[in-house]
Amino acid sequence: MRKILIIPDRNDLRNTFALQKEYNLGFEYNDFFMPGILDDIETQDKIIKEYNLYNLPEYTTMHGAFFDVTPISVDEKIKEISLLRITQSISVARKIGAKAIVFHTNYNPFLNTEEYIKDFVKQNVLFWREILNNNKDINIYLENMFDCDPFVIKQIAEGLNNNDNFGVCLDWAHASISRIKPSEWAKDLGEYTKHVHINDNDLISDLHSAWGSGKVDRFSFYECYEKYFNNATILIETNSFENKKKSLEQLKRDKFI
Repeated sequence: MRKILIIPDRNDLRNTFALQKEYNLGFEYNDFFMPGILDDIETQDKIIKEYNLYNLPEYTTMHGAFFDVTPISVDEKIKEISLLRITQSISVARKIGAKAIVFHTNYNPFLNTEEYIKDFVKQNVLFWREILNNNKDINIYLENMFDCDPFVIKQIAEGLNNNDNFGVCLDWAHASISRIKPSEWAKDLGEYTKHVHINDNDLISDLHSAWGSGKVDRFSFYECYEKYFNNATILIETNSFENKKKSLEQLKRDKFI
């Protein structure tokens, strides 16, 4: 059975948990990636306490820090704060019981010389391998964000594939607005993909619209899911309750769930 997740809304937990129960959903927490929250243990504990008033889903993931996170920077101070944000994210994940954390590669596609890419891949593999080895109880998923094609993230994945707690988070919407067809992303990254993000857009901007409301080719997604990564968990990455509901209803009409 496919495991579908939504982003829980702390401002509307009653409807969130009603929807979760109706569709047997998991959660991906988006409450903890802001620097101010990561530095505020009291606020973290307050948020976790709010969630624990309910019966949490058995399976949950979390989005880790990503603003300005550059763990392979040449600036030692930036490396230091990036490592701090990543380790803080891992700490919060343990506290709330998340099984996996999503981080971004934060690759800049305009820095595309062969030498730069080779070093970017090498340094990322070294950095994330150490994180993975030191945190074997948590799955770490790297997501395509600014990447224009799967070339760089695939090389990183190849270097980390021996780590059982590593996986790629393939964001289908990001792939849909890249210069490469999302089906090619799926083909190149399928064997590494353990988690996917879906939502809709106009094929120009990353809108996080309800699934089925825009121009993203959802039938290509269904085909690629079955062919390349049919055990991956799936996050409906849209925020409003209405868009979550619409997305689930579309997946049901399409007989995907």
